[in-house]
Amino acid sequence: MSEYQETRVEAATPRWVGLAIAALGGISLLGLGLGWSALSKGSSIEQSTQASLKQQNDALTQRLTKTEEQNQQLLSDVKVVTDKLNVTQEDLAKARKQSSAAAASYGKKISGIETNVNAVNSQLATKANTEDVNKLNGDVTGVKNDLDLTKAKLERATGDMGVMSGLIARNHDDVEDLKRRGDRNYYEFTLQKSKTPEKVGPVQISLNKADQKKSKYTVTVLADDRSIEKKDKTSGEPVQFYVKGSSHAAPYELVVFDVGKNQITGYLSTPKTAGGTAAASN
Repeated sequence: MSEYQETRVEAATPRWVGLAIAALGGISLLGLGLGWSALSKGSSIEQSTQASLKQQNDALTQRLTKTEEQNQQLLSDVKVVTDKLNVTQEDLAKARKQSSAAAASYGKKISGIETNVNAVNSQLATKANTEDVNKLNGDVTGVKNDLDLTKAKLERATGDMGVMSGLIARNHDDVEDLKRRGDRNYYEFTLQKSKTPEKVGPVQISLNKADQKKSKYTVTVLADDRSIEKKDKTSGEPVQFYVKGSSHAAPYELVVFDVGKNQITGYLSTPKTAGGTAAASN
């Protein structure tokens, strides 16, 4: 083709066709770029998804492995418990058999004991009646003997006024025996040597002198506004005096059963008459 023809051909080709071809080429390149970008992104997402799935799969595998180990341990524990339970059930069965046998044996022993107890109770009842009677007789005899001993111990004596006294006590226990008899009123005392009299029952008494070696003493009795001196009296001697309202047949009696250094111990007895009781209450 000549140069002129080429020029005409080029001149004959519209300009927009070139532009269109260029545009289509650009669009193609752009489509290729977008497609490649999409492919790249899709590949990245797929890789990320696969990595996540693998991680989850690994975690699940670990959980399953741990659960399996726990199950194995649990099965082992269950086996141990089952073995122990079987042993316990066997022991329980043996214990029940032994308990039943022991209960039967115990029942036989109890029955035998009850029989023996009934027999012994019968014998004891018969024996007790005899023993009670013997014991009662013994008690009565003992009381009688005690009374006899007390009477023998509590002697009578004639007082310094020539009147037969009541029973004489030799110590505190004897005084208690006399109090229990209730024949007279009794007032125990321990007096120190002093010029000031001390109240003893319904009267006042002062110790003037005490001779421990000779068991002698001297006292002054104040009664009914009068003074009565009892001089050089002996331990155990009934010292008698009268007060207003008392019967001449029953004087007051002072008995000293211990003479110490500057002190005496004894008791005062008064008759249980109206005058004596009133004096004692005052």
